[in-house]
Amino acid sequence: MNKVIIRKVEEVIGKIQRMSLLQDQGYTSEVHQVITEKGSYVLKSSYELKYREWLEKEAVVLEKLNTNAEIPTPSYYGYFEGENSSHLIMSYEQGMTLTNALKKAEKHEQLAFIKSFGQFLHRFHETSVVGFQNHDWLAQQLKKAESYVELGQADGDFALLEKLLMNQPSSIKQTMIHGDCTTDNVMVINGEVRLFIDVAGMTIGDPRYDESLAIRKWIDHEEYLEAFYKGYRRYKVTKEEFEYFNEGLYEFF
Repeated sequence: MNKVIIRKVEEVIGKIQRMSLLQDQGYTSEVHQVITEKGSYVLKSSYELKYREWLEKEAVVLEKLNTNAEIPTPSYYGYFEGENSSHLIMSYEQGMTLTNALKKAEKHEQLAFIKSFGQFLHRFHETSVVGFQNHDWLAQQLKKAESYVELGQADGDFALLEKLLMNQPSSIKQTMIHGDCTTDNVMVINGEVRLFIDVAGMTIGDPRYDESLAIRKWIDHEEYLEAFYKGYRRYKVTKEEFEYFNEGLYEFF
């Protein structure tokens, strides 16, 4: 990491004592834990244009939520851009991703974690909406998907996009959503799912998208699905809705 970036980081959080790369985070970015005289922080850095745009959105969301006690996310400390990179500074939170927690757990613990995930998402979808603009989320996502295909930045293609446009699910009341609610993007702290990370897509939108991504690893495992729905009691997506959101829309993001 060059001296200019280090200097800008130190302007925000103090003199760096040490840094270490966090191997289990950062598919679209580089993520470091940074220790300074003031405490422990996370420095998240992106270098490709698409992911830099996402990082900027994440910074905006985190800053907006700094005073919101209802939605648990890391605390925002700063964001800056270099010529070919973007950098977000946030609090370092003790814990591990749900993905890693499940890998290390016995089956009874896995079921408890998954139920906790369901409860956590249920509470989030019931959260009152403050400070986020209400809009037709699905229409915007489909428009973004089209631009990503045109730029060659998506796994989905025009044939899939046309299918999604022609077969949109019935509309439901929008709620707060995470926007990429996989087991990689929630943190287990003291035995429970308690924190969202990677919140670039957090907005008002269709909660069935979050739900579909949350259960994607367990869609064919009845016991795990049952554990999730012991916690998440708002609604159960249909097979068609799951396929639309997880196997369709998510292919573009």
